[in-house]
Amino acid sequence: MLVSAGNQTMAQTKQLSLNDFFKDGTFRSKGVYGIRSMNDGEHYTVLENRGKKIVKYSYKTGQAVATLLDLETIEGNDKVKYISDYQFNADESRLLISTNITPIYRRSFTADYYIFDFKNKELNPLSENGKQRLATFSPDGLRIAFMRDNNLFIYDIRFKTERQITFDGKYNHIINGAPDWVYEEEFAFNRAFEWAPDGSAIAFIRFDESQVKEFPMNMFEGQAPAIKENEVYPSVYSYKYPKAGEANSTVSVHVYDIQDKTTLKMDIGEETDLYIPRIRWTQDPKKLAIIRLNRLQNKMEVLLTNARTGVSNVLYREENKYYIDESNFDNLFFTADGQHFIITSEKSGYMHLYLYDMTGHEKKAITSGPYDIADFYGYDPVRKTYYYSSYEESPLEKYVYAIDSKGKKKKLTPEKGWNEVNFSKNYNYYINTVSDAENPPVIRLYNAKVKPVRVLEDNQQLQEVIQNYAISPKEFIQIPAADGKTMLNAWIMKPVNFDPNKAYPLLITQYSGPNSQQVKNSWGGINWLHYLTQEGYIVACIDPRGTAARGEEFRKCTYMQLGKLESDDMIAAAKWLAEKPYIDSKKVGIWGWSYGGFMSSLCIMKGNDVFSTAIAIAPVTHYKFYDSIYTERYMRTPQENEKGYNENAPLNWAGQLKGNLLLCHGTADDNVHVQNTYELAERLVQAGKQFDMGIYTNRNHSIYGGNTSLQLYTKFVNFLNKNLK
Repeated sequence: MLVSAGNQTMAQTKQLSLNDFFKDGTFRSKGVYGIRSMNDGEHYTVLENRGKKIVKYSYKTGQAVATLLDLETIEGNDKVKYISDYQFNADESRLLISTNITPIYRRSFTADYYIFDFKNKELNPLSENGKQRLATFSPDGLRIAFMRDNNLFIYDIRFKTERQITFDGKYNHIINGAPDWVYEEEFAFNRAFEWAPDGSAIAFIRFDESQVKEFPMNMFEGQAPAIKENEVYPSVYSYKYPKAGEANSTVSVHVYDIQDKTTLKMDIGEETDLYIPRIRWTQDPKKLAIIRLNRLQNKMEVLLTNARTGVSNVLYREENKYYIDESNFDNLFFTADGQHFIITSEKSGYMHLYLYDMTGHEKKAITSGPYDIADFYGYDPVRKTYYYSSYEESPLEKYVYAIDSKGKKKKLTPEKGWNEVNFSKNYNYYINTVSDAENPPVIRLYNAKVKPVRVLEDNQQLQEVIQNYAISPKEFIQIPAADGKTMLNAWIMKPVNFDPNKAYPLLITQYSGPNSQQVKNSWGGINWLHYLTQEGYIVACIDPRGTAARGEEFRKCTYMQLGKLESDDMIAAAKWLAEKPYIDSKKVGIWGWSYGGFMSSLCIMKGNDVFSTAIAIAPVTHYKFYDSIYTERYMRTPQENEKGYNENAPLNWAGQLKGNLLLCHGTADDNVHVQNTYELAERLVQAGKQFDMGIYTNRNHSIYGGNTSLQLYTKFVNFLNKNLK
């Protein structure tokens, strides 16, 4: 339970320190990991004992019934120390597990995969020819497809043979079966191949990135880890990164026939400057669905393709005056009867679910109303029921619902706050993770009648730890936007032992990016912002126009002008807060990371009469430096929208800096390149502006590793104490 400011009790005497967050893990919450529903829908499995055990549980009782795999008891196992992830084959006679993961980018990695046979209790490597990527069982469980060195392979479990099926893969040139950097980052997936539903074929996307320009990054020796071979001369890591308006990969879709050992190219049209963000098999192994998106990302088509001939036709088409939201791609779902598909659309002004037949005709809107749905969990053909989450009760809270074919709706998550669920395969049970701003996650098992079966994790131990500290609660408020009529969602945390007769420094924390959400009734953890309230700061968070959960017009009003309305709103909100008698109007700061760094650096320049201090971490300083898919979705190309790119680029506001600015960036940031910070720093230097800067050797966009996080946040606190407090 959080303690209201001024109500500290004698027992709550411990002081927060930065070590609690970045070294000791004092406030780390617990979860339930690796949940997999088994085929019978009556049992599920969980990864336990720090990845060493897979334990089987009963949904009905919530009790453990068997240990399916224990690495410490497998005879002769000296290679697999822990399991990172796992999957069952079709009849659950084997497991495919991954270990020794080496990250590549945000979602991609190489790993060592092993096959565990339940019958003979043997654990064998998938391949002896080098680490693999994306290993996936075929639907019939007889084969495993995987990727290595930009090529696709198939392993036959019965004959223990490995077959290579593509041969032109080459680093920085051709990728078969995995997305290139920009697809992975902005279309949010890491596997670009799919098994046919009967295992007879594999469809895959081929990326030709030979015309995409390379971006080089110097890699120094560094520490934690140290790259010894770079001790004297740095190496250069160069990879394909299409910036806004530049050439993208040329993509094509192919189907490999397992029996015939032949590969056929699918017809996706003559236009080559386009995107294929997803491929999905229908229930028919001869019919492949291909999502085709134009480069402007305002026209989406679902192509229904004959996998045997490559011939395609348009099954579904949607156009939008702004852009197509990327969540539509994941929500394409083909029903088991082979007669229908489900898709999400914002055509009503809100994100909703729709049912279509296989001729492309809309049958009905499954959900409707002045609210957005968030997640589509699936369709139960037995109950004829759809499962989804939405913000219909409040943009600050998310609940999960079931709605049947007649439109009768049932709420499945009775606890107030932010809800996520994991369903059993037959939808008879579900595991609900719920939290709110004052309470860490509680994980409960429910049956289909919304009756709780068992609490799997209540984080009671963390609750008891929190009781020893005086923690400022979040107060949810609304603040007028710059237009004077739109109300923005916000929260504020006042100092411990708050005195309304004193004036405190204010730090605004925000992210502000399109369709993002920082202000919500969910557990954000006890973190460094709580430490600041202990040290006498007021902290506020604001979601400006352009953020999530409030309909399409609110979400997309920043189109073609990223940064303008968001910074206008942040400046207006800061002014509104600074008028409060308990806030020192001369000590108003703002900080943010990534898009939030773009905003904080822009706000201290554009709002130099309001903000005296800003921290910008890994900021975009001009969107010409950022990637094609993200930037053009919201801004079109620099050639089409020069004004939109230039007017709110921090680079072009450098001469307006009056206050204190701290810039921090990792030199190996593959996402927002350190180029952004270097170029802004040079503009500031030539404008005669003083600023502080922290550069982090070999660190990526998240800037962590070894002692890095503790040093970084200590720098933040010292900077604020010097300039704001």
